[in-house]
Amino acid sequence: MRVAIDVAALQQTRAGTARVVRGLVGALRGRPGLELELVSFGGPGRASSVLRDAVWYPLGLRRRAASVDLLHCTTFRGPVGARTPVVVTVHDLALLRFPEAFPRWHRLYGRAGLRRVLRAADAVVAVSEFSKAETVELAGVRAERVRVVPNGVDLLFTPEGRRVDGDYVLAVATLEPRKNLGRAVEAARLAGVELRVVGARGWGGVAVPGWVGEVPDAELAALYRGARCLVYPSLYEGFGLPVLEAMACGTPVVTSRGSGTEEVAGGAAVLVDPEDVASIADGIRAAEERRAELVRLGLERAMGFTWERSAAAVHALWAELL
Repeated sequence: MRVAIDVAALQQTRAGTARVVRGLVGALRGRPGLELELVSFGGPGRASSVLRDAVWYPLGLRRRAASVDLLHCTTFRGPVGARTPVVVTVHDLALLRFPEAFPRWHRLYGRAGLRRVLRAADAVVAVSEFSKAETVELAGVRAERVRVVPNGVDLLFTPEGRRVDGDYVLAVATLEPRKNLGRAVEAARLAGVELRVVGARGWGGVAVPGWVGEVPDAELAALYRGARCLVYPSLYEGFGLPVLEAMACGTPVVTSRGSGTEEVAGGAAVLVDPEDVASIADGIRAAEERRAELVRLGLERAMGFTWERSAAAVHALWAELL
């Protein structure tokens, strides 16, 4: 089986989507009977992003797909009308649910192409039941064409290892409106704890105190281990990889109810109303009070999410289509 897999996300970001692509590709390599071809175009920056969306995905990638048995697009961007079977991964549909939270070009692409790409795909991979439901409702894809394949967690994230000193709670998120970092800052202040924020500069003019920028994964793991808890009150997530990473490091998690993060947490986190600062602050306090319980539950929960398991499910789906 010869499969082309889109890895353009690695050119654009080090955040969640790129981590998923790296983890999945790493676990797919070397599987018997599988030949992977990693395909990409351009580099970081707005010009490359526009060219990828407007030219490479609809035209260049469609031509490239003709030379392989199957094409897997690892975001909701992809060609329409390819002769080769196409699988598309949906991480979330925030672009359709909250278009006002995105830059202008992303909004334009979302209106023009996203639904067409998902409806044209031979199969859609959703990273959670939540994202599957959003794909059915917002993109009009039939439920039977959507396969849920949860993400995994990198082996680097374990309770053993170096931890950062200090008395702080941690937020891990790109600086963008839907990550709700302003309320996280206020909640930490109400709870009387320091907040440290790790993540790339995004869009929407979001700036928060305690921001330390992007850090290498080894440093991120050390920050997770040293934190009182992870505070992840995003307004909308299809999955929420930091929830799993923190749990795998033995760190209690405070996250939002009502989206993909609640599903991922699976009863092993403190759930809060992300629009209520007091609720988030109470969640931080509850995480401290329930620390031993949440550490145990979180470690057990994280063990169920591996990239090997994700790769096996994706590989099986490919085989079904050929």
